[in-house]
Order: sequence, then C-alpha cells, then structure tokens
Amino acid sequence: MPIRAHDRYPYSPISGRATYDWPGGKRLAVYIAINLEWFSFGEGLGAELAPGGPQPDILNYAWRDYGNRVGVFRLAQLFDELKLPVSLLVNSEMYRHAPQAIAAFTRAEILGHGRTNSERQGALTEADERMLIAETTSAITQHSGRRPLGWLGPWISQSPLTPDLLQEDGYRYLLDWCHDDQPVWMKTRKGRILSLPYPQELNDIPQIVSRKREGAEFADMIVDAFEVMQVECATRPLVMGIALHAYIVGWPHRFKHLARALRHIIESANDRVWFTVAGEIAAHAETLGADIIP
Repeated sequence: MPIRAHDRYPYSPISGRATYDWPGGKRLAVYIAINLEWFSFGEGLGAELAPGGPQPDILNYAWRDYGNRVGVFRLAQLFDELKLPVSLLVNSEMYRHAPQAIAAFTRAEILGHGRTNSERQGALTEADERMLIAETTSAITQHSGRRPLGWLGPWISQSPLTPDLLQEDGYRYLLDWCHDDQPVWMKTRKGRILSLPYPQELNDIPQIVSRKREGAEFADMIVDAFEVMQVECATRPLVMGIALHAYIVGWPHRFKHLARALRHIIESANDRVWFTVAGEIAAHAETLGADIIP
C-alpha cells in the first residue's frame, strides 16, 4: 500500500543542517504565545474544565470567559513587570467583545488566529476558509493598524489548502505545524511559507486540560525545557515557544507557578538567549540563504 505524503517539506534531520545565529550572535530564541480567544455562547467548540451538559454549557463557557475578564489582565501585568515581549494569537471576535484584553499588552505583536475558537478551520470549504482568513486579517488590520503576517489556525486545524491560502493572502509564516525546533520552509502552490516552531508540549491546553497536570508541574516543564535547550543551543540554533491561555494559567493557583518559571528562565539566561516574538524570528529566518533554512 503506498504511503501518503503531504509534499510540503522534505525530511531533514536537525543534526545534518547548516549552523547559523539569531541576531546578535544569539542561539536560543524564546517566544511566548498568548492565545486570546472568544467563544460562541451555546454552540460550537471549546476547551472544557469538566464534561459539559446540554447547551448552553454554562460551566465551561463561564470558565473560559474568566480568562478574558480577569486572567488576561494578570498575565499582562506580569509580562509588563518582566519586560517580556509576547506574541498575541488573536481571534478577531476579541476586537468586538473584549478589545481591552488585547490593549492590555504593551510589548506585543499580533498574529491571526481565526474569528473564534468555536469553529474548526480545517472543516471549511476553500471559499469559506478563504473568507475566514480575509475577515480575520481585515479586523486585525483595522483595529491594530498593522496587518498580521503570522497565523495559527483555531484549534490548530488546517485543510489540505491552508498553507496555500495563507501565502496567497500575504501571510509570511504559520505556527500550526509543531514538528521542529527550527524554522522550516513549506511549499505552497504559488510559492512558499515559513513554518515556525510552535509548542504542543509546552502548551497549557494539552498539559493541564488534556493530561490533567497542574500549574506547578507545567511550570517545571518550562524550566526543564529551557535548561536543556540553553545547553543544546551551543551546537545549533533553536526556537523555544511557550503557549498560554488566559482562562487556564490566568487562574491564581496556576499563575503563581507560571510567574515562578518565567522569572527563573530570565534570571538564568546566558548571553546566547534571545527573548523575542514569533515575527522577529521569522523575519530573521527570511534573511538567511536558501541553503541555510531547510
């Protein structure tokens, strides 16, 4: 039986690639992605604190709503205190319903993250998916004054055409493919788009919601990954991402441990570490030769 392949990028072992630096001779690029998400009431998808009942599922809807009303402002204050830049992955419906949550971050870039996380991008027709991308891009551009260049699909959901449609709409990089510790070029039908490492392990939804770990263990994972990658980056350049949701780590009992982990990695970072945003990583990767980025 033939094995199907996606033909977006070839296999490339990280140990066999060219070596390069991030700006200023850095080797470990660390970025933090905060997902700002809005959910439809009484319908659609959404992460669950506990198994929900019939719609309207008040238990889980209200739990998620806490993130936009309270948790996000806790996170914004922390990142301001730590002087850490953040990449905001924004559902465009946030501008309609909770624009203050976006404005709370003073050191942020904004990426497209669909209209709402109540829908799954990969289930749409080509025309509807193209519309989703266009509507998201238009709303972010209108409200932020700058069009987004990076994308993470709601629920990390892609159709077979998603990279093509993003590239054709002017996007330069995407985060959905969690397959590497370095940027990778992906083929599209009219060119190429950069795939930037996005974490599915250092991500509070898979760990806390799905695997039932709690804040202290999730914080320890961040510290452990940083310590390993700070040593390994002497051999090769790396990207370390941390993915957060305000309705999960914005609760006080988890926030405490997240703050501990972030302070630890800042205090223990050597001169090879670059705290940055996803767009700056992508922009630097684009300047490297065709024989550098696989």
